[in-house]
Amino acid sequence: MELIITKKGALNLSRRIDIKEVERAQKRIASLVNKTPLIESFVLSEKLGRPVYLKLENTHDIGAFKVRGAANKILSLSVEEKVRGVTTYSTGNHGMAVAFVAKKLGIRAVVCISSRVPKAKVDSLKSLGAKIEVVGKSQDAAGVRCYELAKEKGYTVIEPFDDPFVIAGQGTIGLELLEDLPDLKDVVVPLSGGGLLSGIGLALKSNRSDIRITGVSMEQSAVMHESIKAGKPVELEESETLADSLLGGIGFNNQYTFKMVQTFMDQIVLSSEEEIGYAIAYMMDKQRIIMEGAAATGIAAILGNNVAHQNGALAVIITGQNVDMSILLQLIKNYTFEKSKN
Repeated sequence: MELIITKKGALNLSRRIDIKEVERAQKRIASLVNKTPLIESFVLSEKLGRPVYLKLENTHDIGAFKVRGAANKILSLSVEEKVRGVTTYSTGNHGMAVAFVAKKLGIRAVVCISSRVPKAKVDSLKSLGAKIEVVGKSQDAAGVRCYELAKEKGYTVIEPFDDPFVIAGQGTIGLELLEDLPDLKDVVVPLSGGGLLSGIGLALKSNRSDIRITGVSMEQSAVMHESIKAGKPVELEESETLADSLLGGIGFNNQYTFKMVQTFMDQIVLSSEEEIGYAIAYMMDKQRIIMEGAAATGIAAILGNNVAHQNGALAVIITGQNVDMSILLQLIKNYTFEKSKN
């Protein structure tokens, strides 16, 4: 596990998203998105010697937080845009979110994905009625096809993360945390393209600058981490990982999330595949909570004691639960075997 303290960047004021956008998003999406539970994890609280809470974004209808941003973006479209339809590119969860919202609103949706998207997410996409196009072996390749469709068919592209409406939608999680947890001191947020961390960071730090935000990702193909190290967006080849939802580039022309992550994130923790797998099985064993690899990166950081202790509550964003059953069973088998040896 690697721990890196981030250098603070300065937001480009011409591309700044105001906290009022997050507050408007909370009202806009209320008809489609329910407030998610915040529960204390007593096993983690005992382990860390401080209150640890789990924000259960895996309880949404699609099993992931992405529905917030997708709903805010699609609901903001004009009548003409809704009639023409929407398209997106995704590692799975965002595509499901767009498909879910589009189905609810009676809008045509085409989701472009790569061949790396796990079967569980592909099956969910099919059940939601969206047209699926499988393109290449990376989210970037799927993104190219998405923009081709937009040009050919007149669809509106629903960006996965680098969009002010999507960021504001994800930021509603931060508003809910502030409502439910006055003693909040630390938030652990899975990090990929940065839409989630940008939105939560905006919501939290606009109200409480003392709250520490830790981004968490996997060791392999952590593009935002490498981009921050380089001081500019970079491209990486995607690798096989349990945290498949965190794959994909951030875009060389990134307009919002790169600078927002630089500004709001206090540190980043990278976890190994073994640590992520253990965290998934550990939470199944100790709390009977199913989570996918991306969500488990936060638990891995906690179990590795990589968030420095301070008094006050710590919240971990449990971003989703869409994991293939075959993977889950193998991880539990490995975990049970290791427990039996001790």
